[in-house]
Amino acid sequence: MSDNTSDTTTNDATLPDPEDVVSDPEELAMDSDSPRSTAAEIPVTSNGDFDETLEHNFNMDIKRSVPMGLGLSETHMTSRGFDSTKEGIIEAGPFQAESQRSGPVVLAEEPRNTAIEKFELVRRWSLNTYKCTRQILSEKLGRGSRTVDLELEAQIEILRDNKKKYEYILKLAQTLSSQLYQMVQTQRQLGDAFADLSLKSLELHEEFGYNADTQKLLAKNGETLLGAINFFISSVNTLVNKTIEDTLITVKQYETSRIEYDAYRTDLEELNLGPRDATTMPKIEQSQQMFQIHKEKYDKMRNDVSVKLKFLEENKVKVLHNQLVLFHNAIAAYFAGNQKQLEQTLKQFHVKLKTPGVDAPSWLEEQ
Repeated sequence: MSDNTSDTTTNDATLPDPEDVVSDPEELAMDSDSPRSTAAEIPVTSNGDFDETLEHNFNMDIKRSVPMGLGLSETHMTSRGFDSTKEGIIEAGPFQAESQRSGPVVLAEEPRNTAIEKFELVRRWSLNTYKCTRQILSEKLGRGSRTVDLELEAQIEILRDNKKKYEYILKLAQTLSSQLYQMVQTQRQLGDAFADLSLKSLELHEEFGYNADTQKLLAKNGETLLGAINFFISSVNTLVNKTIEDTLITVKQYETSRIEYDAYRTDLEELNLGPRDATTMPKIEQSQQMFQIHKEKYDKMRNDVSVKLKFLEENKVKVLHNQLVLFHNAIAAYFAGNQKQLEQTLKQFHVKLKTPGVDAPSWLEEQ
C-alpha cells in the first residue's frame, strides 16, 4: 500500500493523494478552534444519498420560527440538494391553493343580458327586412297582393302632384325676384346718372331732371314690389318644403307600415294553407300575433295620414289665398303706377320693407 502510493506521487505530482486529502475524523473533531465548513455538517449515508432526517428536522425548525399570524397554508417552503445553485434557500410566499371567499358574489348578468337583447334586435330586424324585401319584389313582379286604400291613395297622389307644381311656381317667382332686383338696381343707377347730367347740362336741365325723378320713382316702387314678391316666396317655400314635406314623411311611414302589414299577412296566409300539427301550430300562433301588431300599426298610420292631409288642405287654402291676393294686387298696382295702392297692399298683409342702406338688427336687439 505504501509502495503504490509513493510510486503514484513520483509519477504524477499534480494529483494529490486521497489519503492526504481525507483527514482523520478524530483529528477534525479535536481541532475546535478552526471554523467548520457547511459541507462537513451535512451527514451523508453509506450509499451517498442525502439524509432525509435532516431535511425533516430542518423543516420543523422553520415552521417553529414562522410567526403565529401566518398559517401554514400561506407559506410555501422549498429546499434544494447539493447539486442546486441555490443551496439552503427557503422561498416564502402565498400558497397557490383555492381559497374560500366570503361575502356576496356578483355575477356579470347585465353585460350578458345586454348582448342577448342586441342579438335579439338584430335577429328581428333581419327577419323583418327579409319579409319586407320579399313582399316588395313580389309586388313588383306581379305575384303578390297588396292592400290598397283607394281614397287615401288618390289624396296622396294629388298631394305629390301639387307639390311638384308649387315647386315650379316657387322657382319662377324666385327668378322674377332676381330679375326685378337687377332692374331696380339699373333704374336707380340710371336715375343717378340723369340727375348728374341735369346739374351739368343747363340747356337740358329740366329734361334730365324729369327722367331722373321717373327712374327713382320706378326704383322705389320696384323695391316695394320686390318686398311683396319675396314675402310670397317665403310663404310658399314654407308651405312646400316644411308643411307638405312633413306630411309626405308621414306618408312614407304609412307606406312602410303597409308593406310590413302585407308581408306578415302573406306569411300568415301561407302558414294557414299548410298542415296544422304540433310543429306548425306554435308558428301559426306567433305569426298571428305579429300580424295583429303590424295591423294595428298600419291602421294607426293610415289614420294619421288622413288627419294630416285634412289639416294640410285647410292650411294650404288659407295660405295660398292670402299670398295669391297679395301677389295680384302688388303686381297690378306696380304696373298701373299706383304707388299708394301698392303701399296699401303691403300694409294690408303686414309686409315690412327693409330700408335701403340699413342693416338688419342683430339677434341681441331682437330679444
